[in-house]
Amino acid sequence: MPTVSRFFGIEIWFYFNDHLPPHFHAKYESSEALYSIRTLQVLEGGIPRRAHNLVLEWADLHRAELLADWELARAGQALTDIAPLE
Repeated sequence: MPTVSRFFGIEIWFYFNDHLPPHFHAKYESSEALYSIRTLQVLEGGIPRRAHNLVLEWADLHRAELLADWELARAGQALTDIAPLE
């Protein structure tokens, strides 16, 4: 599970050859959530509201990069790091 970004205690990663729809995984402390890249909806799980809002802000800024990494992960290729939220 390659990690592509870390910020404010949040870790963002993908699994290689993961199932559709295009999504990324976010973890904060012991909580995890799957987010749709296209809609930014939580598909599964959940993280605390403050961390969730930071993930949404970050993902909105990096949606094209997330989609590119999704395609790389589906193809089993090395992923590109994505700048953290500052």
